[in-house]
Amino acid sequence: MTDFRTDTEQVGLKRGALGTGDILFIVVSAAAPLMVMVGVAPIALLVGGVGAPTTYLFAGITLTIFAVGFTTMSRYVVNAGGFYAYVAHGLGRGAGVVAALVALFSYNALEIGVFGLFGISAHNTFLDLWGIDLPWGVWALVAVAVVWYLGFRSIDFGAKVLGVLLTAETGLLLLLAFAILFQGGADGIGLDSFAPSSFATTGNGTVLPIAFAAFMGFESTVIYRAEARDPKRTIPRATYLAVAFLAVVYAFIVWSVVQAYGADNVLAAAATDPVGLFFGAADEYLGGWAVDLMHVLIVTSILASLLAFHNAITRYTRAIAAEGMLPRVLGAVHPRTGSPYVAGILQSLLAAVVVLAFALADADPFTQLLIWVNTPGVLGILLLQVAVALSVPVYFRRITNDEGRWRTLVAPVVSAVAMVVALYLTMTHLDLLTAASDTVNRTLIASVLVVCAAGVGWAWWLRTNRPAVYRAVAADAVEEGGGAGVR
Repeated sequence: MTDFRTDTEQVGLKRGALGTGDILFIVVSAAAPLMVMVGVAPIALLVGGVGAPTTYLFAGITLTIFAVGFTTMSRYVVNAGGFYAYVAHGLGRGAGVVAALVALFSYNALEIGVFGLFGISAHNTFLDLWGIDLPWGVWALVAVAVVWYLGFRSIDFGAKVLGVLLTAETGLLLLLAFAILFQGGADGIGLDSFAPSSFATTGNGTVLPIAFAAFMGFESTVIYRAEARDPKRTIPRATYLAVAFLAVVYAFIVWSVVQAYGADNVLAAAATDPVGLFFGAADEYLGGWAVDLMHVLIVTSILASLLAFHNAITRYTRAIAAEGMLPRVLGAVHPRTGSPYVAGILQSLLAAVVVLAFALADADPFTQLLIWVNTPGVLGILLLQVAVALSVPVYFRRITNDEGRWRTLVAPVVSAVAMVVALYLTMTHLDLLTAASDTVNRTLIASVLVVCAAGVGWAWWLRTNRPAVYRAVAADAVEEGGGAGVR
């Protein structure tokens, strides 16, 4: 088989740099727990009522079932391309090429949109705490530079930074939760949120898209395979731990905030001031210092999320370029830091251009840059998860294995059905995520379909004009004696 790797790629990523904890910090940081809780959980409560905490648990259980087949396949498909390699092995090269383009589009959308949130959050925090008044676009461009630098440094250095930031934000959330519980909440501690009647409401069906979006990034564990220590064990452990951690923390924190205001009053409080729901609880149960610290940690939480997605994008780009589907120079790895530095430069330049364009157009950094750019990314990742879930049973049907029907058939099919439902609910209730007009929502959905169509065209072009590259799509993603080749 033709070797499409560049000389720079032969340098290789930094092998054995990441343990289970390092990968866990990276992927959980992408979800940005503090940002999700303070910025999104109040909306989940407004839509889903006091049963919203159970919705996060439901999403976590669904994604755990998805992880059963996902991690089982990860022991056979060892390509660092992650989702697109899995889809290529299960559904064929053409589908793999489409998945590669959707992955690049989705992760870039998820990261670049968040620069808007960083810009406005940093602007407000520095203005309120220290009187520094700079436009949001300046803060967003500073974040682009910081993320590029941290991404350029070695992956283990980035993991340490993310570990510190994630520990700080999670620590504050848990401190608030336990303070609420120890002080007995507003009306005593109750379990109304976990009653079947609270979960089985129309609102909780429509809030599922918000719950699933809160887990975005957990699936990127497989992207770090080349840099992981003992990846056959490290990747599954990190995947399960990430889902479990996020599900339990989200459900526990949202439930504790319900206790802070009382089940009868929390919805009114969220409706009156959704942004201030968590800040009000922090002020009441911890004091003003916690409010100030929460403002600062929201900024660092968003920065951590940006870095985690940047790392994922550069590694996806490197994997795709190494197989010849993109210019091979994008697969170059820095000989000193072991980072995909050319892909990192390109991604940072793209982010800077988009941020600058929105800033110069005087667009709203939250409703337009964050929401309009982020939402197609959420749809794209959900679509990829459906494709991966369907790929698992198809793949294992073609190879000799002793993994069992639960891992290779039942769990993947169950998760595929659940993911299709989640994707359908997300598209039909997109206004919950965007608060935009029908025209905007239809355009956002159409953008994902356009990318899929472009992926089909890209696959046809490769097959027609560069057949050697097409045959190499994920073709080196099977360990010797491990599994089946790509169709």
